[in-house]
Amino acid sequence: MHSFYTDIVRLALEEDGADADITTFSTVPAEEIARASVLTRQDGVIAGLAVAAAAFQELDPRVEVQLLVRDGETVCAGQAVARISGPARSILSAERVALNFLGRLSGIATLTSRCVQTLAGTGTRILDTRKTTPGLRRLEKEAVRLGGGQNHRFGLNDGVLIKDNHIKAAGGIAQAIRAARRFVPHLLKIEIECETLAEVREAVEAGADVVLLDNMDREAMGQAVEYIRRNAPAVLIEASGNIGTEPEKLRAVAATGVDFISLGALTHSAPNFDVSLEFSE
Repeated sequence: MHSFYTDIVRLALEEDGADADITTFSTVPAEEIARASVLTRQDGVIAGLAVAAAAFQELDPRVEVQLLVRDGETVCAGQAVARISGPARSILSAERVALNFLGRLSGIATLTSRCVQTLAGTGTRILDTRKTTPGLRRLEKEAVRLGGGQNHRFGLNDGVLIKDNHIKAAGGIAQAIRAARRFVPHLLKIEIECETLAEVREAVEAGADVVLLDNMDREAMGQAVEYIRRNAPAVLIEASGNIGTEPEKLRAVAATGVDFISLGALTHSAPNFDVSLEFSE
């Protein structure tokens, strides 16, 4: 088992009471051996197979898991993605935890893949955000990558993103950028959030490396992109805020010429991917 999965899986099994499964213990003989398949119920991108397998094996090392596909592969409805064999009690007691991980992470990967495919050929890349489930960020951001997206900051300690409250606390956009420039290593980019064209101009003049266009309408966004391309072509441009995952909105934002679209919805609103576990006769 991957060492990272251990604590997360143990907490999930404990939360579910997997070691005291009253229904299973009262109905299934201890010596019963079973075989089962994990099946998809929809088309999409699979993610979370490794952590799902870890759920079975953390509860009972005697359970054997054979993965039939790899994380990141496209799957079809009705496809078997794993075979499970071992003590029936253990398979049943770990089932929900394993499927919860698999459904959650495959849902993120599938939604990300749809967004990425929507923007194919535009040059605009899809990013995630820090709007993740507490404790599951590493898994959820990995699912974004498996779906073809890219990761924004993992945490507060690996990137500079100056937002509206930082600007207020620092005394202004220029003051915030100057302070960050003095503090951070020279190889680290400084990104700043802007809500108006006036703020974009100030950020560019102050030397921002990346400008985040936050909650701008499409007309203002287009004007901001045009200004940055003309006056500071090396500056990267990110759009975020109230964009959503609808194809029409994504294409409209990409058409303004931004480099990135960051979507909190990839991790906070991805629909669960439908998977099930079925025992063999």
